[in-house]
Amino acid sequence: MPSERILAIKKAQCEALTEKLKTAVSGVLVSYEGITVEQDTQLRSQMRKAGVEYKVYKNTMTERAFDAAGMGELKPHLVGMNALAISQEDPVAPAKILKEYADKIPTFEIKAGFVEGKLLDQNGVIELAQIPSKETLICKVMLSMQSPLYKLAYALQAIIDKSGEAPEEAAAEPAAE
Repeated sequence: MPSERILAIKKAQCEALTEKLKTAVSGVLVSYEGITVEQDTQLRSQMRKAGVEYKVYKNTMTERAFDAAGMGELKPHLVGMNALAISQEDPVAPAKILKEYADKIPTFEIKAGFVEGKLLDQNGVIELAQIPSKETLICKVMLSMQSPLYKLAYALQAIIDKSGEAPEEAAAEPAAE
């Protein structure tokens, strides 16, 4: 039987994980079997750069945290060696990075995940990974907003060029008379 001190430490770790799950915008559960140390180091580096926490937790602790966070439907996926990637900011980052590794390594498998409280199966996480980054989406929206303005400016310039005189010249003539 574990000592009271060890139980208190485990309880605190479980509560911390529960709080991370509750405040996270997204998370992905993976089976990390078959990954080399070098690949794992690169993966963890990419996760840190993206602001994603990637960590291996014991399945029993993860089960308790899932229950406490209201994500009990993810518990059946906790079989074998699992790791959890949690993002507090970018909902797409964990899925994108982990899908890249799942495509390279046959035994590295995406199991399930969640985005803003909505639970996702394996296919849902893969679809999430295919969404462009937030910056790319913002850029596309800005370009789509600029396009009509550019067309209007070109059309107005064409009218001005066709009439042969600039609006300033036309406005200056009546004042001269």
